Amino acid sequence: MEILAFGVQADERPLIERAFAGHHEVRCLDVFLTEDTAPIAGGHEIVSTSVNCGLGNGVLQSLAAGGTRMIAQRSTGFNNVDLPVAERLGMTVARVSSYSPYSVAEFAWTLAMAVNRRVVRASTRTRDFDFRLDGLMGRDLHGRTVGVLGTGKIGEAFTRIAHGFGMRLLGWDVAENPACRELGMRYVPKEELLAESDLVSLHVPLMPQTQHLLDAAALKAMKDDAILVNSSRGGLIDTAALVAELREGRFTGVGLDVYEAEAGLFFLDKSLEAIADDTLARLVTFPNVLVTSHQAYYTEDAVGQIVDTTVRNVLDYLAGRRSENVLVPRT
Repeated sequence: MEILAFGVQADERPLIERAFAGHHEVRCLDVFLTEDTAPIAGGHEIVSTSVNCGLGNGVLQSLAAGGTRMIAQRSTGFNNVDLPVAERLGMTVARVSSYSPYSVAEFAWTLAMAVNRRVVRASTRTRDFDFRLDGLMGRDLHGRTVGVLGTGKIGEAFTRIAHGFGMRLLGWDVAENPACRELGMRYVPKEELLAESDLVSLHVPLMPQTQHLLDAAALKAMKDDAILVNSSRGGLIDTAALVAELREGRFTGVGLDVYEAEAGLFFLDKSLEAIADDTLARLVTFPNVLVTSHQAYYTEDAVGQIVDTTVRNVLDYLAGRRSENVLVPRT
């Protein structure tokens, strides 16, 4: 059987091909799954998709008409999949329920340190042989307060690094993590966390309840000189409200690895095109903002685990087995 994989990055391709070797053939495409590209999947019972592939009603209808019966999502998030439609069409949907939490946690700290210590600006200057220190002053994070919104596996890994920095730990989540409490974390209401934290990092999934978790009011509740990092999902932040706050000169730095309208932009080369997204275009002009293209998960370790789990999901589907990764079971 040939599995069709959409949205495969160049570094990811050999890992996918190696993982499927000895099981089934896999055909890797660099294009993302959309209504325009869905017909390519005709005749393929199983397709694999990435987080920025849109699997709404139209795409799912097209896939089902072409004979697709199983979608193996290569990500933890699944807000891009219309699960009720998939279930109605009799399609099995599986995801990767977990992978290396250190990949995302470490990258979140990379963003935090980069904006705090003005690394991008400093690097740009030295390339022009400008070695002045004007405007490059950062702050010690030791002794300051970090607020962690979401203390699951990734949030816990982020907290352990914060503990190593010697920071005061505040947390917010629907359920407390005993491991974080052992590190000295104090769980507080979101409003208190935002008001007291010098660094705020987001590690919660995107759901209807967390859409714009940081809205205009929440952003205004933060310290004027706070650092904000989002390596989870773009929809957690009201980006238009964030731009409004940045225009007022607020926040020491903002590090974003995700953006709420990133589909159709991230993972693609748009360098020769005019960007129609005015919010993103404005966002990247701020000198205290660093935007990266959803790469926090992108380590050999994490991607290897994602690919291996995807292969297991496919084999489970073909064998009629069900695991914790299945979102819509086989009928």
